[in-house]
Amino acid sequence: MRKRLFSALLAATTASALALTGCAVDESKSDSITVACGAMEDLCQKWTQTFTEQTGIQATYVRLSSGETVARLDSAKNSPEFDVWHGGPVDGYGTAATKGLIEAYKSPSAAKIPDKYKDADHKWTGVYVGVLGFCSNKTVLKKLGAETPKSWDDLLNPAFKGQVSTAHPSTSGTAFTTLWTQNVRLGGQDQALDYMKKLHSNVLQYTKSGTAPGQIAGRGEVAVGLVFSHDCVKYQEEGMSDLQVSFPKEGTGYEVGGVALVAKSKHSEAAKKYIDWAISADAQNIGQTVGSYQIPTNPDAKISDKMVKLDDVTLVDYNFKAAAEAKPALTKRFDEEIAAQPKE
Repeated sequence: MRKRLFSALLAATTASALALTGCAVDESKSDSITVACGAMEDLCQKWTQTFTEQTGIQATYVRLSSGETVARLDSAKNSPEFDVWHGGPVDGYGTAATKGLIEAYKSPSAAKIPDKYKDADHKWTGVYVGVLGFCSNKTVLKKLGAETPKSWDDLLNPAFKGQVSTAHPSTSGTAFTTLWTQNVRLGGQDQALDYMKKLHSNVLQYTKSGTAPGQIAGRGEVAVGLVFSHDCVKYQEEGMSDLQVSFPKEGTGYEVGGVALVAKSKHSEAAKKYIDWAISADAQNIGQTVGSYQIPTNPDAKISDKMVKLDDVTLVDYNFKAAAEAKPALTKRFDEEIAAQPKE
């Protein structure tokens, strides 16, 4: 009896000593990660669930818009709550990179991705492409006696007063894509803000999330929502049959949705495995299974006939690096000069 007690005591003492002398678990190799996810809720869930099933690494997510992700990463940059950022336009990733909130990782899976869809310094890799468009409610348009918008100027129609929904560019990557598109097509930030001031009178509200305007249009609360076209297609499939997609003839912006390693991640090895997986064709094929029809960047991924064909749309020359550099100052001007001002 004494022998057994002595052995148990010795084992407990030894375990305590080992813990105190630095034999703790290496958190960077821990099989658990948290993803800041900028895609639709059901896609975020499917991504993390499938990754866990295929690798055994536990992955959870928090659904956030691009602006919220940057803010959350910045507020906890010395002890981040996330390990990976997945989804959402990469101009937001550029802002995060400038602040040191994401770090370089050259994934072996990225070799197949075209250079135009990945950062030269390996701070992010593109996993899908989405095109900005008009998501209109046919029934509301008919009541207003208005045609389906096919031009940016069409949105300035007085018949659309209070009938346009868009997100706020400070919180939404989608809305910043809208703002930067005006900068490119009109030739400068002053011109872009002048257009957005005119549009301001027709905007019902500025939402936090970039996907919300499509739902608002789908419910018949407005005539037009400004969203990436794949979001409008998703809402059509979910029963909002009055919705239709159109694109501005002058040219529109687009997003490259990214994936990146959060700086100072406590689970960096598991996070890198997630990034390798997210870039793969199999992972990029998941979107279609939940009605998200972004165009994959991996050439081995499947293409659906529900995806917009880039050759059929006029695109502006969207410089993601320039957009990221301009974003803080430009969104500040939008806040002060437009969002804070009363509507006429």
